[in-house]
Parts: sequence; structure tokens; C-alpha cells
Amino acid sequence: MGDKNNTDNYIVCYAPTMITTNGIWQGDNPLDYSLPLFLLQLTLVVIATRIFVFILRPFRQPRVIAEVLGGVMLGPSMLGRYETFANAVFPLRSVMVIETMANVGLLYFLFLVGVEMDVGMLRTTGKKVVSLAVAGMVLPFVIGTAFSYLLHRDYEQGMTQGTYILFLGVALSITAFPVLARILAELKLINTELGRLALSSALINDVCAWILLALAIALAENETTNIASLWVLLSSVAFVAFCAYAVRPGAIWIVKKTPEGESFSEFHISLILAGVMISGFITDAIGTHSVFGAFVFGLAIPSGPLGVALVDKLEDFVSGLLLPLFFASSGLKTNLRLVRGSYTWAILILVIFLACIGKVIGTLMVAFFYQIPIREGAALGLLMNSKGLVEMIVLNVGKEQKVLDEESFAIMVIITVVMTAIIVPSVSFLYKPSRRSVNYKKRTIQIAKSDAEFRVLVCVHTPRNVPTMINLLEASNPTKKSPICVYVLHLVELSGRTSAMLIVHNTRKQGYPALNKTEAQSDHIINAFENFQHHASFVSVHPLTAISPYSTMHEDICHLAEDKRIAFIILPFHKQQTVDGGMEATNMAFRTINQNVLANAPCSVGILVDRGLNGSNRLAANQVSYHVAILFFGGPDDREALCYGWRMLEHSRICLTIVRFVQGKQVSGHIRRPSIGTSEPSVLTVETEKDIQRQLDENLLHDFRMRFQEDVSVDYFEKVVNNGEETVAAIRTMDDIHDLFIVGRGQGIISPLTAGLTDWSECPEIGAIGDLLASTDFAATASVLVVQQYIGPSLHGEVLETPDSTAPMNEEYFNEINNHEQPLNPKGKCVFNMENL
Repeated sequence: MGDKNNTDNYIVCYAPTMITTNGIWQGDNPLDYSLPLFLLQLTLVVIATRIFVFILRPFRQPRVIAEVLGGVMLGPSMLGRYETFANAVFPLRSVMVIETMANVGLLYFLFLVGVEMDVGMLRTTGKKVVSLAVAGMVLPFVIGTAFSYLLHRDYEQGMTQGTYILFLGVALSITAFPVLARILAELKLINTELGRLALSSALINDVCAWILLALAIALAENETTNIASLWVLLSSVAFVAFCAYAVRPGAIWIVKKTPEGESFSEFHISLILAGVMISGFITDAIGTHSVFGAFVFGLAIPSGPLGVALVDKLEDFVSGLLLPLFFASSGLKTNLRLVRGSYTWAILILVIFLACIGKVIGTLMVAFFYQIPIREGAALGLLMNSKGLVEMIVLNVGKEQKVLDEESFAIMVIITVVMTAIIVPSVSFLYKPSRRSVNYKKRTIQIAKSDAEFRVLVCVHTPRNVPTMINLLEASNPTKKSPICVYVLHLVELSGRTSAMLIVHNTRKQGYPALNKTEAQSDHIINAFENFQHHASFVSVHPLTAISPYSTMHEDICHLAEDKRIAFIILPFHKQQTVDGGMEATNMAFRTINQNVLANAPCSVGILVDRGLNGSNRLAANQVSYHVAILFFGGPDDREALCYGWRMLEHSRICLTIVRFVQGKQVSGHIRRPSIGTSEPSVLTVETEKDIQRQLDENLLHDFRMRFQEDVSVDYFEKVVNNGEETVAAIRTMDDIHDLFIVGRGQGIISPLTAGLTDWSECPEIGAIGDLLASTDFAATASVLVVQQYIGPSLHGEVLETPDSTAPMNEEYFNEINNHEQPLNPKGKCVFNMENL
């Protein structure tokens, strides 16, 4: 179909009617037709990209590298070097189709970037940020200028050395804001001072990059830099003004016309999507690249529900399918075999080194002036070397306009990939933010004092988790003596579709509209908890957001808990109740997070199985009325559960039922229990670890019963059982009036009372009893809180052994638990019922 010479001048013939095939059964080869060939190409691009994403995931590399490498693998550097593969799968006649679709994807992606970008952040930047951004651009631009002379080449007719310098300088000097945001999130530096400086500088850098890109394209697409280039620039300024003063008011009118809470009409959405293409057409016609028009048109869309609707409709299809096509097409144009000769490779290595050092030196100069530590300044300089979409656009336009030949293009692609790839390992090695060890005693509910602030970390995935969490906090009895400080952590996955502006949305000022669906969810969660704070007494709420991969999200939770001196972490169970009363898993990654937090938490942890707690809506404080049941088998987790119920009991409208399960044949053989209503404590001989745990159980129960005598809101039962089967039967006979069950996880406790239950546990992370109560076949409709008590380093840094360990428990910790000040004061007397089954 075509003939290719050694130069770039070749002729390709197209058959306009050969779009779809008649089928292989009629002798047609699908690869001879445009549509099936494009579908195969698109499939191969997605597969190649996903392969490299999987390979590079352990190295925490940004996705843009995998997308470029996927194209390189399919291009003339690897598979494309074989003529059979190249002619069959990527023939020259298919270039127009794949390039067109890649640019359509790029057009809409840049529109989404414009919709989500908050230009208002630029107004809040200070001199330090502007200085870092400018210093990080100047030196690499100078290096790009020197590089242009080292790679001596013959320029096209009418092409000047200045245009070549501008393209290389822009490609080396700018910083990719979206890529940097993802790298900082991967390194968990997003909320550090270093991360905030890097992001603010990169945002300024990104805006400068668009201005330089428009200038470079205007110069490159005109054979002479005279009046034509001036007209291009003036037309671009006029287009920007039109978007600001005509398009934006029109979009605002659409938002005002649509009633709040209702979806936007298909006509308005279609009108905006067509406006993206019209903007691309106009800017391409006036001599600027079409992506410039799409980006500016996106900036004109106001943040809020309209932007959320557009992002929600487009993001998955554009980011997941069409955008990789653009990066892959860049890789397909990259022929690494053209980069040959020791001189060229030496120049390549030198430019990578000097460009990285240029950013580092530029930022270090500003860092020294503002007294930023050297290590932080160097790490900041390395982070500013992030390359991404704008750089690839610059290189592609440069190649199309013949500013860059194939060798220069391949060299610049290598530089872009390598400079971005070395950031994560370099920063990880150079900058390790010191995590100071936070020593605090009140890591459990049991040790927490009655006259101290009770600190709770509530983790939320979706707004559906919120009502029951708030009702649980209301029932936890905030008082003037013991107020509750709630840190609300919205857990958001850092995935391939997560936008850069979402990653940094913590910096968004209160009252600003949401930029996307996830931000809208976060606003809903924050508003609900702040409304709870407004109506409840002695409660303070501090909303936060954690954006990380699910595999490392537990680190954010545990670090925050330690930094804020949290006593109790509450996590939502990974299953939710369905309409018919069953339980179905929402996301198995939530279960992994819960398991990791249970294993690494610096304080006590509770997992809340949400079946609704007294209705789906938050009740006013004077309307709360809950029946809470605590199932007590013994051990540290059950003691923690009892102490949490103890705290709730001080609430005037809480009714508490304690059911203690005891082993029938050994009730009188090992332990002498005090008589009801006496103050005589248990007298035990502590011989084994099991005896220590039993004594701690007895002391706590005795203290509880003595403090709440003749209180009609408290019921106490002892149920004698001999095995797991009898335990299940006893639990099933309980009244269904309870709104909440509180049980210990029972980690490390092997009891004949639960024998056999663990063999059938579907979710062993919540213990045998928690799994039973959370199962679908359990008739009760009550929510369940499964509690694990923190048993870790002791108050003086010594290591404690778990209850099932053969080593003795730390004596001082034993005394602290045994003699602790109880969290609540008595409010009356208690009536106890004894029921032996």
C-alpha cells in the first residue's frame, strides 16, 4: 500500500471504502480494514501499558512511564523492528487513524485537567514559592540552550535556532504538576511542608509551561517569525478573553438554571462537549495547537456540580482508554536504535545529569536564602524534575513541525522517562522525614482517665458509613469532664484515575465548590460531622483526608493515630447490609485495610458492622435511646469492650446488658467470685498467664458491679456454657431489642467456649463471636462493634507479650491495668440478675 524510503518523504495510499470487513469466512483479512485494525492496536496498547504498570508498581513509578514504555515496546525499538509485525499491526496507512484518536483523547483529557484545575490557588502563593518555581526553570532552560548547540543539525527551511532552543528548553525546564502530585502521594509527602512547597511551585511551573507551549507552537508553525506569529499570539489572547467573558458566564447560567440536587440536562452536557471540539478547531485554525483551546475551555467551566458531572461522565473512558493511546503513539514514534554512537550517549547522560542538577542547584539557592535545610532543598529540586503530559505534547509538536528530527525526538523521550523515573528512588534515599516517636500512655479506653479528653479516630470510606458512626459517637457520652475529640479521616484510594487536584484538595479553602465526585463525597462527610459538632455538646471534630493506595493506607491511619495521641480507632466493616437484611462485601480492599490496622495500630481498634443504629438519620442528643449488649468471655479485648460500654452507660438514655459466659465445669474449680453486693475483692494466686488474665477480668467486673449497684439501666447475666455450640445457642436466645452489640475480638485467647466457631469463621479478623454476629444468617438486626485492646510497648518502652505467649506479662503494665482510674463515676446502684443455663 505504501513505499517508504530512508528519509521521511514517502507516499501512502488509502482505500476510503475499506473501513469494515465482510468477515474472514469470505476471505477478508481484518487487518486490511481500518476499524478492526484500530481495535487491535488499541487492545495491544492497553495490554502493553498494563504490563508495564504491573512491572513498575513495586518501584512506585508514575503511570506515564508505563504508558510511554508500552508504546516503545510496540514501536520500532522492539516489536516494530520486525517487518512482519510492523506491516501487519502498525502499517503506515493506520497512522492517521491512531494519531487522530490519540489527539481526540488528548483533547478531552486536557479539557478535564482545565475543569479540575484551581487557578485560584495561584493567588495565595507567596514569594518563596514563586522564587522556587522560577529558579527551577531558569537553569534547566540554559542547559537546554547549550544542548541545542551540542546536537548540531540542519534546520528546515525557515526554522531558526531560536525555535529549536525554545522547544528543548521548555521540555527540560517545566515540571508536570499531575505527575508530581502522584509521586508525592506515593512517597506520603503530600501533607508535609516539602510537599506543599513542591506542589505550589509546580502549579506555577505548569501555568508557565502552557504559556511557553503556546509561544513555541506559534513560532514553529510559521515559516517566518514576523507578522504571522504576532497574529497567532493576538488571536490566542482573544480566544482566552472569549472563554473568560462569554463561555464562563454561559456555564454559570447553566448551573443556576439547573435546580440544586438535579442532574444536568443532556442538551447542556452535549453542548459543552461539542464546545470542546469547537475550541480545539478554533485554536488549531488560528495556529495554536488544538489542546490549548480544550484546556482554556475547561478552565472556563466553574468548579462545582457542573464540573463534577463532566468529570464523572468522561474521566474513566478518556483516562483509561484514549489517553494511553497518545503516550503509546509517542512511544511508537521513538526509535531507540537511532541513538547510537558513544558521543550521542555521552551527551544524553550529560544532559540528564545537568538538567537534574540544574533544578537542584536552582532550588538550593532559593532554599539557602529562605533557610530551608539542604536535604529538603535537594529533595525539592529532584521532585521538580517530574515530567509528563505537557513535555510529551511539546516533543510531539516539535516532531510534527520538524523542529526535532527522529534522533532528537528519541533522545528527548529517553530524557523525559529517565528524569521522571529516578525521582522516587532518589528522594527516598535522600529525604527521609524523621518520625519522632510519640510516647503517650492513654492508648486504650481502659487506661483513659474520666476527667481527660477522649480522642477517637473515625475512618470513613463513603457517606453511607456516616450516620451510624455519628450515632455511636453520640452514645459515647461526651461530657464537660471528658469531652470527645473526633478526627474524621476520609479514606480515598490513590488509583490510576485520581486527578492531581483531588490529591491536593486538602488545601482547598472551606466554602469552595467541589471539583469532582470524590470531593463532593468528602464535603458531604465533613458537613455531616460538622453538623454533629454544632448540635452536640463537648464534641470537637477535625476532618482530614488520606489519599493513598489501599495497600499502604493503614500506614496513614496508624501514623495519624500516633501523632494525634488517639485512644480508639473506629473502622467500618467491609460488608454492608442489603435491602433484604443480608450482608454483602462492598470492597475487599477495605478488609485488607482493617486487617493491617489491627496488626499495626498504636492504640485500641474497633470495627463497626453497620446495620443502622436507631435509624438511618442522626438523632438529637436528647432523643438518643439505645439498648447495648456486651458479650464478655474474658481477656484484654473483652475488658476493653466492657470499658467502652462503661463509658456509654453514663449517658442518661443508654440501657446496658452484660452477658458473661463462664465455663460450666470449671466455675468453682479455679476462681472464687465475690458475692453480689459485697466489697470483698477476689483473692487469687497468680501462677500462669491464664491466671493473670482471669484475675484482671475478675477485678474489672467486680469494680464495675460495685459502682453500678441497683441501677435499673444495667442488667448483668452469667450464662454457663461448655462448648461453642452451647455458646451459639445462648446468643441466639437473647432478646432482639438490642441496638448494638459490643464484643472483644478475642485475639490470642483460646477458649473452649468458642471451640469450633473459628473453623467456620468467614472473617476471622473480627473474632469468632464478632463473625457470628455479623453473619447473614444471624437473625438480629443490631449493629456490632468488635473491639481489640492495644497491647504493645509498655509505658516505659519494654515489650509486652500477647496473652497466649509463654513469657510473663510486664508487671508494671499489669499494675497499671489493675489499679487504673476508672473512666466513669458511679451514678447510682445496680440490680443484677443471675441466670444459669
